[in-house]
Amino acid sequence: MPVPASYNDITQDKVVRDHVGVAWYDRTFYIPRKWNSSDTKIWLRFAGVHYAADVFVNGELVASHAGGHVPFQADVTSVLQYGQKNLISVAVNNTLTDITVPQGEVQQLQTDAGARFVQYYKFDFFNYAGIHRPVVLYTTPSIYIDDISVNTDVNDDTGVIEYVVRVGGDTKTRATVSVSLLDRDGNYVIRNVVGDQGNLQVPQARLWWPYLMNPEPAYLYTLEVRTSTESAVPEDVYRLPVGIRKLGWTNTSVTMNGKAIYIRGFGRHEDSAIRGKGHDYPLITRDYNLIKWIGANAYRTSHYPYSEEIMDFADREGIMIINECPGVDIGSYGFKDELLEAHKTALTRLHRRDKNRPSVVMWSVANEALTASPEAYGYFRDIADHMKALDISRPITMALNKPCNLDLAGEFMDVIGFNRYNAWYVNSGRTDTIIQNVKEEALNWHKKYNKPVLMTEYGGDTMAGLHLSPEYIWSEEYQVKLLSKHFEAFDQLRNESFFIGEMIWNFADFNTAQTYVRVGGNKKGVFTRDRQPKASAQLVRKRYWALAEELDSVTPPDDLSEYVHESHAKYLETGLPDVWVTSV
Repeated sequence: MPVPASYNDITQDKVVRDHVGVAWYDRTFYIPRKWNSSDTKIWLRFAGVHYAADVFVNGELVASHAGGHVPFQADVTSVLQYGQKNLISVAVNNTLTDITVPQGEVQQLQTDAGARFVQYYKFDFFNYAGIHRPVVLYTTPSIYIDDISVNTDVNDDTGVIEYVVRVGGDTKTRATVSVSLLDRDGNYVIRNVVGDQGNLQVPQARLWWPYLMNPEPAYLYTLEVRTSTESAVPEDVYRLPVGIRKLGWTNTSVTMNGKAIYIRGFGRHEDSAIRGKGHDYPLITRDYNLIKWIGANAYRTSHYPYSEEIMDFADREGIMIINECPGVDIGSYGFKDELLEAHKTALTRLHRRDKNRPSVVMWSVANEALTASPEAYGYFRDIADHMKALDISRPITMALNKPCNLDLAGEFMDVIGFNRYNAWYVNSGRTDTIIQNVKEEALNWHKKYNKPVLMTEYGGDTMAGLHLSPEYIWSEEYQVKLLSKHFEAFDQLRNESFFIGEMIWNFADFNTAQTYVRVGGNKKGVFTRDRQPKASAQLVRKRYWALAEELDSVTPPDDLSEYVHESHAKYLETGLPDVWVTSV
């Protein structure tokens, strides 16, 4: 079985595809004898295994981890055989229960071949399993850099980087920490500041800006951290990309470097044919090319943390991220104390992994939870308190879908996100109901909580190549009409000061559990699962670039409008956008 990859779609065996429970992976490897040193630690790191894993090296348990989307590692120095063959064995368990995040349940089903265990869950994406992300062996000195925390601010033209460095390993030996800062070209801006915490003042700082909000987006410095000792222990060095930016929010807006943000983007999934949720650099690169081509500036990591490589791209390309933990459909199987603790743990691990990323502009603590249940009030109060104890530098949000008047969780959020499928799950086929319903609901959320509001999900399934005129559900024409009507509603809402963004569900088609309402998966993407555009992608592209032109004075691409007629060409020469957007 290849690693990294989901194991479900690799074989021709549906028993493997639908397996519930433990799957075993084995791998042999050799370690050079020179690694056997008192000054060296050897680590085995997994970037992501879904859902739970027990890791054995040469028969000894070295790590146990639950939670499929964040890294974990183990110090394996003492269990390795140097210069000899070693064996890694990993027991991967994909079982979801009422106290896992996300939740699920396993039932026994009587089949023609006897009783079989079947996994059930309420969320609408396939529960892919396996070792999804890279596995590495690496070394550190016996005294090493264990963690770095960074916060940035901007005072006039001076950037401020506050840092805290935590050193791990031999506590008997004193380590000295020094910090330097390099610019994008590798030139030192600040050198050898001694101390494990402090702040760096960066004159004429180059700021991190989102894509299309500035001519030079996503500027990254490098924070170079070194440890040294008076003993023979080698120094440890870690180089952390740092974007200097100032994030703020009020009850009506979210700002970046003092400028209001308007989010235009998508919900997404880590999903592709054959690999499932497996790490795939060509696919990641293709996705970011499409995101920039279409003029988006943000997406939500629905409904779990995405890979570190995906997040690295966001930092480098200037794509804003609403970073979501795996709390999808929370409460579907109850609100137990064990669930609350697992949810908090998931948030803690997500925060530790991504706390230093400039692209992360919000934390999303849940998606479509049962927030009308009485238990939801105390549950999400505790979740919000936990997240704010971890990080007060970013707003928290969640994607709400219960009726506004029944919701019990929004008061604990800084930003209100809401999901609603007008003219799809509600009033199917009636695109003439969209504008009023979207406007009313957004206004109601703001009136209730007096906080910024964005629409985190809307859309409709579309079979690529299905054309029906007049437009009819599932056709490409219907998706175009449905999105266009939402755009009208959004432009009217943008005249209200509190509406801060629009996020289509979904970026691309994705796989789901088998059900009669899903034809080969969820088809709400504006791109197909193999990343080819549907008709709606062209409409969205015109919309997003028109917004960039209006809000950020961006010049749209030359190919945004094709030649139609001489009079149309003269019209375009006036510089007016080909898609009208109501001015705010």
